[in-house]
Amino acid sequence: MKEHRIGIIMNGVTGRMGAHQHLARSIAAIRADGGVVVADGEVIVPDPILVGRNEAKLQKLSQEHGGLPWSLDLSACLSDPSYSVYFDAQTTDRRLEAVAAALAAGKHVYCEKPTATNIADALKLHQLAERAGVKHGVVQDKLWLPGFLKLRQLIDSGFFGEILSVRGEFGYWVFTGEHQPAQRPSWNYRKEEGGGIILDLLCHWRYLIDNLFGEVTAVSCLGATHVKKRWDEAGRPYTPTAEDAAYATLTTERGIVCHFNSSWNVRVRRDDLLTLQVDGMRGSAVAGLRRCWVQPDATTPRPVWNPDIDSPINYFDGWTEVPTTRDYGNAFRAQWELFLRHVALDEPFRWNLLEGAKGVQLAELAHRSWQTRAWVDVPKL
Repeated sequence: MKEHRIGIIMNGVTGRMGAHQHLARSIAAIRADGGVVVADGEVIVPDPILVGRNEAKLQKLSQEHGGLPWSLDLSACLSDPSYSVYFDAQTTDRRLEAVAAALAAGKHVYCEKPTATNIADALKLHQLAERAGVKHGVVQDKLWLPGFLKLRQLIDSGFFGEILSVRGEFGYWVFTGEHQPAQRPSWNYRKEEGGGIILDLLCHWRYLIDNLFGEVTAVSCLGATHVKKRWDEAGRPYTPTAEDAAYATLTTERGIVCHFNSSWNVRVRRDDLLTLQVDGMRGSAVAGLRRCWVQPDATTPRPVWNPDIDSPINYFDGWTEVPTTRDYGNAFRAQWELFLRHVALDEPFRWNLLEGAKGVQLAELAHRSWQTRAWVDVPKL
C-alpha cells in the first residue's frame, strides 16, 4: 500500500464548525476509512495536530478521536516540518495573522470563510500565498450539498431553459440567550469581533451564485439589527453592534436577478433552513440543503386571482422531487478530499484564496450599498 501522509495543523477546531464538520466528519472520518483512496493500493492519509487556546477543550477533542496530538503553541507547530498543511477555523478577526504566519512558514493553507474582515486583507493573503508558491484553498462547502448538486444537474441538462431569477431564503430564530441558550456564539453579533450576518453569509451566496448562475456584477443590500438586546455565554446582557439580517438583490453576468433574504430572526415555514427557488422559461426548481423539487412548464397550474374563496389549487401538489441516485456524503469532507488530492497529487483545485476574496469583496460592497442606499457595481478581481 502506497501512502501519502499529510500532516495538518488544525487551528480553531474547538469551535462548533471546526470540531464537528472539519474534524469529526471530515479528517477523522477519512482516517477511520483508511484514507482517501486515489488508486488501487494508493491512499492519502491526513495526520492532524489540534491547535487552539483552550487546553481543556483540546484534551477532550484529542481523547474523543483516539489520542490525537494537540498543542497550545502555534509557532512551534508551524516550525515543525512534519506538518505541511495549515488549516484555520478560528474566528474571522484572528485569521489574517495566523494564515500569514503559516504562509511565511511555507505551509499549504486551507481555511474557513470569510478569509478576512476586509477585501484588502483577503487579497493580501492571496498575494502572500502566490508569492510563497504554496497550494491554498477556501471552504466553499455548500457547492457539495446534495440539494445544490441536484440543482447543478438540472442547470447542466437545460431543464430551466432561460433562467430568469433566483430567490434565496436563509435563516431561523436564534434565541436571545435570556430564557434559553442562543444557538450561535455572542461574537456573531459584535462587529468589533468580526461578527455580522453580511460578512458571514454573503461570502456563501457569492460562491453559490458565481458557480451556478454567473459571476455577480452588482449588489443592492439593506442590513438591519432587529434584536436590540442579547445575552452572552455567561448570561450577561449586551447590546449587539453587528447586523442580524440582510436583504440583498444581486445581478449576474448572465442577466439573472438573485434575491437573498438572510436573517437570524425568522421562524421557518419552508422546506429547509436554506432554500433556493430558481425560475426559468421551461421550468422551476426549489432546492434545499439535501432535497430538490421541480415543476416543468407542462405541469404548471393555471392560477386565477380570487381572494374571495379558498384556493382551489394546492400549490405544493404540482412539484416532483428529484430522486437521489447516489450517496453524496458530507459536503465538507468532499472538499477536504479534493484539497488533499491537490496537495498530494497536484490535481486541480480552483476554490483558492482568490475565490475566498471574492466573497469578502461582496460583503464589503454590500455594506457600502447599505450605507449609501445605492446599487454598487462588483468589479472583477
